[in-house]
Amino acid sequence: MAMLINGQPGEQISALDRGLAYGDGIYRTIEIRQGQPRLWAWQYRRLAADAARLKLPVPNDALLLAEICQLATGLEQGVAKIVLTRGVGARGYAMPADSQPTRMVSVTPWAGYPAERARDGVNVRWCETRLASQPLLAGIKHLNRLENVLARSEWTDPAIHEGLMLDTRGLLVEATMSNVYLVTGQQIITPKLDQSGVQGMLRDWLFVHAAQLGYQMEEAEIAPAQLQAADAVFLSNSLIGLWPVASIDGQPLPQAHPCCAQLQALLAAEA
Repeated sequence: MAMLINGQPGEQISALDRGLAYGDGIYRTIEIRQGQPRLWAWQYRRLAADAARLKLPVPNDALLLAEICQLATGLEQGVAKIVLTRGVGARGYAMPADSQPTRMVSVTPWAGYPAERARDGVNVRWCETRLASQPLLAGIKHLNRLENVLARSEWTDPAIHEGLMLDTRGLLVEATMSNVYLVTGQQIITPKLDQSGVQGMLRDWLFVHAAQLGYQMEEAEIAPAQLQAADAVFLSNSLIGLWPVASIDGQPLPQAHPCCAQLQALLAAEA
């Protein structure tokens, strides 16, 4: 791993950093191809939106892009991660009036995922861990991801590739590391993220680009039973791309609908 902290090589931050003490910060993970961050404009737009909601200063896009490219020089494929915190602060929850944010940018070589997951689909399960309702944080990729950590700890079976998460009302929100979509005919439905969950960059991209293929996307409240009744279900995040769901808790889902493959092809053409 190569890392810059506030623009300088290093791997250590202060023990007084509010990101460590309170999870007071945000992050993004970004695919690197040929030394460049993929879908950078979409990634930065989502980073800036999350920062604004937490009243967190955000570095300009040229600075972050330059740091990512510096670390990714010569790398054919990899993963960049940006972490922004409110920086060092005194004891207590109050936001420091003169805070100096901490900026961490890292790049690691690509570990990858088996190609068959995108081609043949993945097996998922329902998680017991529920997502709490907090509209002020809903959608933000903030640093407190303990609910997702606990949900992911529920299985060790390598044949299970993801876990679906409900909120305390029993409605579908997301998977542990990805957004979820149901396809019915030419309609794509994804859970509302007004109470909890993470609004992924690729979710934003799909809302703009699905219409090119004749699909209508919308947000809705989704009950678990709706997944088995859908024509297809798929997942997204910035590293996996799009994965069709082959089964839920061992129950197979339809695989004949062309939606996911069409969107995969459209995404593959993006820089």
